[in-house]
Amino acid sequence: MKINIFKSSFFLLLFAFLVACSTKKDTFMSRNSHALSTKYNILYNGGVGYDKGVKTIKSNNEDDFWQLLPIEKMLIKDEINTSKKSSNPDFELAENKATKAIQKHSMNIEGREKNTQIDEAYLMLGKARYYDQRFIPALDAFNYILYKYPNSSNIYEAKIWREKTNMRLGNDALVIKNISKLIEDYKMSHQVFADANALLTASFLNLEEKDSAIAKIKLAIDFTKINQEKARYRFILGQLYQQLGYKDSAVAMYQSVIKMNRKADRKFVIHAQAKKADLFDYNNGDFVAFQKTFDKLIKDRENRPYKDLIYYHYGLFFDKQNKQKETLHLYNASLRSNSKDTYLVASNYRNIGNMYFREALYTKAAKYYDSTLVKLDRKSREFLKIKKIRGDLNDVILYEAIAQRNDSILNVVALNPADKIAYYENYITQLKQKDNQKRILEEKNQTIQDNIKRNNTTGANDIVSQQNPSIGKTKSIMMPPSMPGNPNATVTSAFYFYNPTTVAFGKLEFKKIWGDRAAEGNWRISSVSTTNINADSSEDGNTNLEEKPSEVAKIVPEYTAEFYLKKLPQKDTAIDSIQKERNFANYQLGIIYKEKFKENQLAIAKLEHLLNNNPESKLVLPALYNLYKLYEITDSSKAVALKQKITAEYPESRYTQILNNNDLNVSHENLSPEGIYTKWYKLYEQQQYVLVLENIDQLITQFSGETIVSKFELLKANTIAKLRGVTAYKEALQFVADNYPNTEEGKNAQVIITEQIPLIDKMELVEQNSKSWKILFKVGSRDDANTKEIEDKIKIFNTEENYQQLRYSYDVYTEKENFITIHGITSKAYAEDILYVLREKPKFKIANPAIIISGENYKVIQIKKNLETYLALEKK
Repeated sequence: MKINIFKSSFFLLLFAFLVACSTKKDTFMSRNSHALSTKYNILYNGGVGYDKGVKTIKSNNEDDFWQLLPIEKMLIKDEINTSKKSSNPDFELAENKATKAIQKHSMNIEGREKNTQIDEAYLMLGKARYYDQRFIPALDAFNYILYKYPNSSNIYEAKIWREKTNMRLGNDALVIKNISKLIEDYKMSHQVFADANALLTASFLNLEEKDSAIAKIKLAIDFTKINQEKARYRFILGQLYQQLGYKDSAVAMYQSVIKMNRKADRKFVIHAQAKKADLFDYNNGDFVAFQKTFDKLIKDRENRPYKDLIYYHYGLFFDKQNKQKETLHLYNASLRSNSKDTYLVASNYRNIGNMYFREALYTKAAKYYDSTLVKLDRKSREFLKIKKIRGDLNDVILYEAIAQRNDSILNVVALNPADKIAYYENYITQLKQKDNQKRILEEKNQTIQDNIKRNNTTGANDIVSQQNPSIGKTKSIMMPPSMPGNPNATVTSAFYFYNPTTVAFGKLEFKKIWGDRAAEGNWRISSVSTTNINADSSEDGNTNLEEKPSEVAKIVPEYTAEFYLKKLPQKDTAIDSIQKERNFANYQLGIIYKEKFKENQLAIAKLEHLLNNNPESKLVLPALYNLYKLYEITDSSKAVALKQKITAEYPESRYTQILNNNDLNVSHENLSPEGIYTKWYKLYEQQQYVLVLENIDQLITQFSGETIVSKFELLKANTIAKLRGVTAYKEALQFVADNYPNTEEGKNAQVIITEQIPLIDKMELVEQNSKSWKILFKVGSRDDANTKEIEDKIKIFNTEENYQQLRYSYDVYTEKENFITIHGITSKAYAEDILYVLREKPKFKIANPAIIISGENYKVIQIKKNLETYLALEKK
């Protein structure tokens, strides 16, 4: 009998394959078959997706070198992602492959995993979820490894990844405890040890324990084998030293990053150079070496992507030395580099703005601060600081413009008629030159455009000529014309000046219209010559100049002195108004330069200019006092003279009391405008509205011309609101907004008028089933005997009869009428019961008129002061 060996072998191999595919058989072939398939098929493909996802995260998330770098380059979202679905397709692939490996190839036999690759699958699953920022599901995966595979070769790595996840969940204390114990109890590989210490560094930094973080990151630097991690950790250590004030250590650490050269990413090397430049010693440093280093960095082609940063720090180097020309050049070079670093761009704008600010060129500074604010984060402190400075500059720019304009007008008005004409003639000459330059530039641009169009047309004709040889035989319009008598000259040129006939005709026509004109600038507005030209001057001999007279050149109004003289103020009242406006602007500038910018010399100049130009009497004393305070700093002899002048000429003034400290009951601080304002604002908070309103006008007059006045005006408006209602409040606010538009109070008043008043106007008295009711007793002032009597009886009622813990308050309503209000009543019926007891019981017997009103309607009557309207509605 013949046996088929191949057929028998096929069945044996098939049987062996089926046995190997089983996850229930603990055989050598099953274990290794599933392990190989898991590692080299499923986990390999999952690993490709995982590596791609990690690479994408690290390339998309740019490091912010202006802040302390994170240990791990990963931008964490504000909210924890608890979703089960991945948001990244690469990590979704890795997660799906890891899940497939677990589901298809897990060999859990008798409680033990026989496939040695399943712990790798769980590790990949946890990592993919971690980088996808699904930290809670990631924690489950890492915990499962620790629980199910205690003898895994990845056990230390799994523990570190679990603690990384705990750190992301905010459990930094737990991380420090677990990782510290892990390092003490177990011996691990150098790289795992480095990862553990890096994780401890991150947790210590989260807890603001920088000294402990420094100790741990040093270990991470010593044990890591990855150069990019070494460069990152060294840079972070340099930042930590810099923050703690250890400049020498910080410089040494940045230098170690620089020495790594190509072993580190170029960005770390360049930013290390920048940080080292920040720490340059301007007292003892080597300036020549610094410049050589940065010149070399600029020339190196490898540094082209970082030229914005190099130029900025090189500019900062010159800025610290107050070398403005070099500084401005380098800052502008940084801006021209089209940097993607928005904070770097903002810093360039800010520093240029600061340069102009220091030079008191506030208009230019304001423009650069505007550009700075566009680039800065609106939530940052720096944004708020720059915004405040920019707001202060608004006032400077406004008042400087007023002062300069009005000074110019008044100076011209003071000139005699001949000097006025000479002044404007000089201005007109400059204006003509500017207009002429502008006209030449426009004509040049127009010529360029015409040539472009002509060339485009010629090009099109050339194309047509190539398609049809019979077209295009004429010469170019830019070629010289064919001379008469030339047999080849079939077509004359179209260019005007190449044709003698057209040139001669043009000259003749010019003389007919304009007469004889000198070849000089502004010939159009020169006096027209009345040169007689014979009738036979025309080419055809038929033109007569008497029949076609010359046209008189059109006169431009802006080129005549009369145009400007008519605009000058003529009446004394108008001149006085301009003078007052100029003086007030100079006073405001003096105060702003003194108080906000500490520019003492500028402040002195403005205040002296004010006093030399016949200011209003209300400005004289405040100006003298502020000038005295400035001279105390700059010139003590002048300060003494001014003090004597103030005390001699204004012996009863508040300023004299301050200078002599005569009022022993009032401290110097309380005599200051701010101290007095604080005093009256506290009275306002204590509901002393009538007292505040009675004295506020006197205070406004007293501090007239000072910046504190706008605060008093707004306080007055708020007091009026409490006593007279929303209509009077709106008028008072409008006054503040109109008269102090550039102050914070004026701007706030305008916001209230625009946004809040319309909402208040819509509030109406309504009939409703409210859960809040009040009882009002009409009373007089708080010190009135009748008021105190009612208060005493309500106190007794609250003690003996009150079952719902009612309370009462003294509420101001108008200047003459107030309320004692009982609060905390939940229904109208209960309010009526309380009122019955207070009126009828012998121990109370309150006879004063009382009103029951809902809480909502009480709010309306307090705002609109319309109690009478409410009572009328109640009667109906």
